[in-house]
Amino acid sequence: MVNELNIPKHIGIIMDGNRRWAERRGLSTQEGHRAGVKAVKRVVRASGEIGIDVLTLYTFSLENWRRPKSEVSALMDLLRITAKRELDELMENRVKLRVLGELSDLPFASRKAMEYAIKKTASNTGLILNLALNYSGKQEILRATRMIVQNCIQGKLSPEEIDENIFENYLYTRGLPAPDLIIRTAGEMRLSNFLLWQSAYAEFYVTPVLWPDFDKDELIKALQDYSQRERRFGGR
Repeated sequence: MVNELNIPKHIGIIMDGNRRWAERRGLSTQEGHRAGVKAVKRVVRASGEIGIDVLTLYTFSLENWRRPKSEVSALMDLLRITAKRELDELMENRVKLRVLGELSDLPFASRKAMEYAIKKTASNTGLILNLALNYSGKQEILRATRMIVQNCIQGKLSPEEIDENIFENYLYTRGLPAPDLIIRTAGEMRLSNFLLWQSAYAEFYVTPVLWPDFDKDELIKALQDYSQRERRFGGR
């Protein structure tokens, strides 16, 4: 079945529904997030098996800092624990880990765990796994703009040189293909500040399935839907 699909090079996933999943089962929010981590593991493994080159997961947005402190703290602890616990499997499957966002703002232990995992997997040649962590699409564009302006002031770049390709070199996703497909779970119909520049011509797939229930079968359903579409990129 997979051989018959049009496999996108880059998939982005807005992982939504952990809290709703937990509420429906009378569980704590932390249990929902732990179940979400299990779904991440399933989907990363499946993506590598299917032959996807790049997978970007919306892990923690800049806006998520507004959540209750206890929830944020639990998420940061979960991030640290997961980065250490899953490193061996990432290495075994040649997954290269990257972070899109500002790592420097994370708690010390979580940041160090992520930095170590990134360094350890840097030479891997399999699936590129991007975690959009402490990430904002708007802030990413502003960050790129500030860097370009600074380089123009310093004479390293002239305004006449700036085009889409130059601009993309200042984004977190520098050197990566734009996402072909954006998947959102839990039925919500919005981008939520995720890969705003990069998703200009991405296809969208929304499923009512809550993220902790998302698995390889659900991923294949998304790919089946994607394979039936004709991508025109603004043309006929």
